[in-house]
Amino acid sequence: MISETFTVSAIFNFQSLLTVILLLICTCAYIRSLAPSLLDKNKTGLLGIFWKCARIGERKSPYVAVCCVVMAFTILFVQ
Repeated sequence: MISETFTVSAIFNFQSLLTVILLLICTCAYIRSLAPSLLDKNKTGLLGIFWKCARIGERKSPYVAVCCVVMAFTILFVQ
């Protein structure tokens, strides 16, 4: 009998996907606060995703902060 192990990527695990999205939003907002011209020159196209994440992090920062705290609580104490 051959035993195969399968790893679940962040795309198929919903909690991991949410964690990756929150980290992306927080990282993009932090990078934009340090160097705004780095993200502002790419507002469209594939790299525009990072600009959009930075805007979400800036405009919805209280909600993003609450989501980060809830996610940290669930990762530390629920799993």
